[in-house]
Amino acid sequence: MSGGGIGTMEFTLLGWPEDGHPLRLDYREFAYAGKFVMTSTGKAIAGDDGVVAAAAFDDDRTDPQTLCIRYITVRRDRQGDGVGPKLLRFVRERAIDRGYDRLTIGANNPFSYQAAYRAGFCFTGEEVGLAELTLEWPGDRSTERYRNGLSVFRNRDLSGDEEAFLDAKLDSEPPDVIDVPA
Repeated sequence: MSGGGIGTMEFTLLGWPEDGHPLRLDYREFAYAGKFVMTSTGKAIAGDDGVVAAAAFDDDRTDPQTLCIRYITVRRDRQGDGVGPKLLRFVRERAIDRGYDRLTIGANNPFSYQAAYRAGFCFTGEEVGLAELTLEWPGDRSTERYRNGLSVFRNRDLSGDEEAFLDAKLDSEPPDVIDVPA
């Protein structure tokens, strides 16, 4: 893999949506693995000794200047290591270089919400699809907006880990934006 790295982690843009690049991931190790086989989305990966995380993205259906990150997945044994936010930031920077002026992503749990915030995204105040909160870059990274998004998750059926996470974060400031992988 090429594209730069942090330590031994490397980030690679496999292609844009028009490149028709399928990616096969093991469904036992990655959530949404089947979504990455589609050739209608661009792909980026992070890895050290094999693929650790993957992102799939395409143009917004109503605004060609907006890139939608449709799926991001981190291998189950590497979740919580900070790879997801770094991959999101990598994709964000490549999209900016390509000329996109806005990016969006949906978060369906508090962990993915926090990961998107760490990559510089922020809550729009909107919910779409199957209970996903819409986050965008650039946007309003105010403390109030951040906490409003976290509070939306409070009204959901949560795991014990998600509840504990929200208890720890509900009165906090938005997380700092991580540095971009080279």
